[in-house]
Amino acid sequence: MKIKEKNVLVFGSGISGIGAADLLKKVGACPVIYDGNAELDPEDIRSKMEDGEGVRVILGELSESEMEALDLVVLSPGVPTDLPVINKMKEHGLTIWGEVELAYQMGKGRVLAITGTNGKTTTTAMLGKIMGDYLESVYVVGNIGTPYTSVALDMKDETVTVAEISSFQLETIQDFRPQVSAILNITEDHLNRHHTMEEYIRVKESITTNQTSEQVCVLNYEDLILREFGKNLDHVKVVYFSSLQKLDNGIYLDGKNIVLKENDEEIVITSTDRLKIPGRHNYENTMAAAAMAYYAGVPAENIRTSVEAFTAVEHRIEYVTEKNGVVYYNDSKGTNPDAAIKGIQAMDRPTLLIGGGYDKESSYEEWIRAFDGKVRYLVLIGQTREKIQEAAHNCGFKNTILADDLEEAVKLCASMARSGDAVLLSPACASWGQFDNYEQRGRKFKEYVYALADNVVEE
Repeated sequence: MKIKEKNVLVFGSGISGIGAADLLKKVGACPVIYDGNAELDPEDIRSKMEDGEGVRVILGELSESEMEALDLVVLSPGVPTDLPVINKMKEHGLTIWGEVELAYQMGKGRVLAITGTNGKTTTTAMLGKIMGDYLESVYVVGNIGTPYTSVALDMKDETVTVAEISSFQLETIQDFRPQVSAILNITEDHLNRHHTMEEYIRVKESITTNQTSEQVCVLNYEDLILREFGKNLDHVKVVYFSSLQKLDNGIYLDGKNIVLKENDEEIVITSTDRLKIPGRHNYENTMAAAAMAYYAGVPAENIRTSVEAFTAVEHRIEYVTEKNGVVYYNDSKGTNPDAAIKGIQAMDRPTLLIGGGYDKESSYEEWIRAFDGKVRYLVLIGQTREKIQEAAHNCGFKNTILADDLEEAVKLCASMARSGDAVLLSPACASWGQFDNYEQRGRKFKEYVYALADNVVEE
């Protein structure tokens, strides 16, 4: 769709919405920013744009006449697609894009796109490093921090865009077509948004919708949902990765070696003892990133150099400090139970675990059973603290403590920890209600830990 001089409603006035409005204005469209919160200040919204002069801002209700004047709607990822006002837009025949589709339509070059419930950020960052080490024009975008729309117009034909794509963003794609896609895993998450697992799975798998037989989809062989999905993907080349068994074709863990096998050729990409990120889940992330890079044309020796130099992403089992023999880890990115399972599995010490937060209607029993004797105390905060405590007690884990906030939780853990222990923030919940996002939560955790460390006398 040509959007020059078109009236485009940008639904949402947050970072994504402002980025979309900036992009639309630069390409000659007429953006109109809409937010259902009538208490917001239009001038404040316009001031966040690079050039907000003349941009209309509509707050509160959206009238029929205003809707009829529109040519296109761009939704911010946080806007549910089943809102009554969105249904009205669909009834009016309006095309509805998300920021990913808008950026894809305006950008150039090739796209490598990663989705899945867990591991997206680490895999995206690693793939971004591999591609950035090998090519000159590479952008790493999406949930990882840089809005896709903010760099779309800087792209060239030779550009490679490495994109972390959430289920919220996949709901509104139309022509989005990655050269290589990956679905890392699918476990229960965001049911408050998608309502059923079937719908959540459908949205995740839609990343492959527009791909062709000349393109590649990388899937986790050990995820039974994805293994079955791959069997029925006949319009795209499927490449599996596995951390538990050798594959006839694909990439797998063989002892300590990560091996990529295509036809009869076996290529050792690296060994796990040469990686700087611990845990089987990170070996899987490495396999996914390596496979994507290989099928995007990067030689194996270049992949090897990049993955062996890669260090942990902030907020994902991130080492913070050690004090009096106690090691502190920030896993604030563990925003659902399955991600938090990966966090506790990576611990090789007795652990005091901080969990809890916003309720996404997840169940926590599997997470608690994964403690596997490692967790000495579970300190709980936020909206879900009583719910998780009940689940823990039902699973036979009684060492739970309720704290009022994260700062108190850190102090409690420090007072109970012994030399040789670890304190791990891995909440199994979103941060909303207490923090703006998981990044803020993780940085506050580190701030509280550093403050605590400054006040503790060395042994």
